[in-house]
Amino acid sequence: MKEPKDTKPNVRNRKAAWTLALLTPLIAELAFGSTPLHLAYLLLLWLPIYGAGILLIREAVTRTGRGWPSVVVLGLAYEIAEDGLGLQALTSPHLYHAADWAPQIFGFNIAYWILNAIYHIVFSAIIPIFITNLLFPAFKDRPYLKKGGLVWVMLFALIGVGMLRGSVPPSQDPGYTAPAAVLIGCVVAIVALAVIALRLMPRKQPSAMLDTAVPSPKNLVITGVVATVVVFGLMYPFAGAHQPVFTHGYWAYVPIAIGTILAAYLYKTIRGWSKSKQWDARRILALASGALVGHTLFGMIAAHLPVVDRIGLGILLIIMAWLLYRLYRKQSSAVVAKPATAA
Repeated sequence: MKEPKDTKPNVRNRKAAWTLALLTPLIAELAFGSTPLHLAYLLLLWLPIYGAGILLIREAVTRTGRGWPSVVVLGLAYEIAEDGLGLQALTSPHLYHAADWAPQIFGFNIAYWILNAIYHIVFSAIIPIFITNLLFPAFKDRPYLKKGGLVWVMLFALIGVGMLRGSVPPSQDPGYTAPAAVLIGCVVAIVALAVIALRLMPRKQPSAMLDTAVPSPKNLVITGVVATVVVFGLMYPFAGAHQPVFTHGYWAYVPIAIGTILAAYLYKTIRGWSKSKQWDARRILALASGALVGHTLFGMIAAHLPVVDRIGLGILLIIMAWLLYRLYRKQSSAVVAKPATAA
């Protein structure tokens, strides 16, 4: 019997790979307002660092049989690659006013780094990978790329770091280069995190599911919206504030600490929900959808955008919510819960 077109590896997985590569900068940059709509063409510049970088994470985790905790660790490695090596905003005294968020500690913009680590783990790595898995369920636990394609993706990810370094800092942070010791430390940290994620963390294994209750999809959407807005509101300076929640000096680390604890508590809670028989793809999508809506809502409030771009971001939010609802409607209640867990 002829193999269905949708399951041909050379056709379907290539589409999935491109979908993930394109979805990542759309979510992480455009849907937050970091890249304004009138500069949407810059997504082509971000495609190598975001698209190839997150695709590389997804391929590495899948090929080694690891799960979402490894995606979290590699998401942290991605943040170090982007902000430590590419933008070098982790130590820059000027770029994005990151040094103004809170007093530097040992020369590092810790407040900026913590928020961006959480941001990239969730909105650059976990959510784009999860949504792509839903769109291409036949390849959810399979690599998208052959070995040759994987090598090219690794190359493009490295090129992406270089493109980021050569495009943003020269115009927005001219003359600054991080100390060599910092750059070497970033490389060492990335390698160490990769070893932890792909060698030391346990592989995915089936486990007994529990009969514990989890929130309804509606409540999970609300949870995603509220949690995202609260965490961002605690950690991101906005409404004219130079430091989070209009704090001054080292007091900025109080809301930063509260936001970090809240994010860690949410992760622990989701890990608990993932052990329930009720935790299926629809509930995970409801939580992710709420987070995406909250992420764009906050961007509309906090990003420094012209009125036209702010209106455009609102239209984008409506379109995104409609597409997520359609995807939710397509999910069957018979989806096996454990392989789809997002924690």
